[in-house]
Amino acid sequence: MRGSATWQRIVIEAEDYSIFKKRVSLLEDHIGFKVESILHYALSARDSYTLEHSNRVVSFSEVIGNHLNLDKHQMDVLMLAASFHDIGKIGIPDHILLKPGTLSKEEYEGIKAHSSIGANMLRTLGNPLLDEVAECVLHHHEQWNGKGYPEGLEGERIPIISRIIAVVDTYDAMTTTRSYRRQISKQDAMKIIESESGKQFCPNAVKVAIEICRSGEFPCQK
Repeated sequence: MRGSATWQRIVIEAEDYSIFKKRVSLLEDHIGFKVESILHYALSARDSYTLEHSNRVVSFSEVIGNHLNLDKHQMDVLMLAASFHDIGKIGIPDHILLKPGTLSKEEYEGIKAHSSIGANMLRTLGNPLLDEVAECVLHHHEQWNGKGYPEGLEGERIPIISRIIAVVDTYDAMTTTRSYRRQISKQDAMKIIESESGKQFCPNAVKVAIEICRSGEFPCQK
C-alpha cells in the first residue's frame, strides 16, 4: 500500500489480530495496564503489511527460540521484541518507507532511524522488562560482522534475541511482495541467509533456522 493511507482503509485479517492480542496480553501482564489499542493502532496505521509481517516474525522467532533453549524470561522478551521490532516505522514518512526503487543516502538514514524510534517508544513506558525489549528492538539490524546499525555491534555483543529477529525479519521481507520489490521463493531466501552466515547473520541462529525448515516444523520451504 502506498501513499498516506488512513486507518479506515486498512484491513487486518482476523487471525493476525488474534495473534496480536495474544502478544499484547503478555505485555500487559508485565506492565499492569492496557496498551492494546495504542500499539494496535501504531502497527496497523503504518500499513497493513507491518502488522502482518510482525506476526510472521513472531511465529518463526518463537520456534527458533525454543530450539535454542531460551528460558521463560528470554522467550517473553523475544516474543515482545519480535512483535514490536518495527513499531518505530510509525515515525518514518510514507514517501521514504514505501518508495519504489532505490533510496537516496538521506532516505536510507531515515529508514535506519526506525529501530531507535521503536526502542525509545518502548522505553517511555518505564518498565524493566520493556527496557530489555527495547534493547533488542534497537539492535535487530546489527550484523554479525559489525556492519549493521545503529551501533555497529558485532558477534556475541549483539543480544541473542536481536540475532534471531535479524534472521527471521530478513527471511520474511524477502519472501513477501512490497511496492518497491517482488518476493523471491522461500528456498532461495533461505539459501541467501545461509550464504550470509558468519557475515550478516549469527551462525548459530542461521543453523537452527535451516534445521527447522528442513525438518518441516515451520513451513518455510514451500
